[in-house]
Amino acid sequence: MTDTLDTSITKVEESRLTTTDFSELPFGKVFSDHMFTADFEGGHWTNFQIMPYGPIAMSPAISALHYGQAIFEGLKAYRLPDGRISVFRADKNFERFNKSASRMSMATVPENIFMEGLAALVKLDERWVPAQDGYALYIRPVMFATDPYLGVRASESYKFALLTTPTGPYYSNALKIKIETEYTRADDGGVGFAKTAGNYGRSLYPFEQAKEQGFDQLIWTDANTHEYIEEAGTANLLFVIDGKLITPSIRSTVLDGVTRDTILTLAKDEGIEVEERRVSVKEVIEGIEKGTLTEAFAAGTAATITQLGEIGYQNKLYTLPGAGSRPISNGIAKKLNDIRYGLAPDTYGWNWIL
Repeated sequence: MTDTLDTSITKVEESRLTTTDFSELPFGKVFSDHMFTADFEGGHWTNFQIMPYGPIAMSPAISALHYGQAIFEGLKAYRLPDGRISVFRADKNFERFNKSASRMSMATVPENIFMEGLAALVKLDERWVPAQDGYALYIRPVMFATDPYLGVRASESYKFALLTTPTGPYYSNALKIKIETEYTRADDGGVGFAKTAGNYGRSLYPFEQAKEQGFDQLIWTDANTHEYIEEAGTANLLFVIDGKLITPSIRSTVLDGVTRDTILTLAKDEGIEVEERRVSVKEVIEGIEKGTLTEAFAAGTAATITQLGEIGYQNKLYTLPGAGSRPISNGIAKKLNDIRYGLAPDTYGWNWIL
């Protein structure tokens, strides 16, 4: 990709790499040396900068703080066996970022700003891309409204930023997860398909309640009836029932996950029957009881594939087959990781080599 941005680069005086323990990387708490920022002002994007990671000055009146115009994405960069750096499916995250922006009445980000800013930042901080198995550099694009105005309207100015954080495995064990039937993550006609901050803010209270009950996460159900399963915590949800890979279909309340799309593509190419449709709570519980539901897992950028070990519903706990005996999800997880880490041919063109 040809660099067309006039980007100002200010490097840190001393890297924090020497004081960072790469064997201890809690997700989202250790940031690399630099960040990329750009501003939307007067109807166009300007002020492209790579600078030391740190606080950003802002007015307490910015509309993002008052009216919630804030969106984000998540993707990862991997170190290949030959030392090169690859970013996985950045084009899909770019498309979804702007889909979220449009839904939230925000400015969209041109492809060259998103891609070239990302490439320049990761190249500058490439020593922060871990080499350990199962590790990666998580990349967080974020945009928020910056008009210092308390009137209720779409902002006319925005800040776009790219942050990076090295990360290891997100979960180490299969999850104990609760089917939520009171609170909802998203509503028909709302913004459930967008990665906007409010979707996650509204989930925190029920999540804390579930934690107090001993659960790791929640399974969200539809807002109207609570009869249909939608997502798992902050990830998509997939089941293997009667040998078929089944997942809730994409709708206004379900995020079009990049990892979900990747898994479905790999499964179909392996000859696994795939169904994208509404999945009822009743079907899942009966499948566990009858033994026809043999695998259940969450899929997302941060955690990739995370097995579900126990599902709680109506004060009863249902135990699933052991995570090690799940050929479909474990097989797909291995193939996906082999592609991302350059251990298998990337016949899909998913790896963007920087």
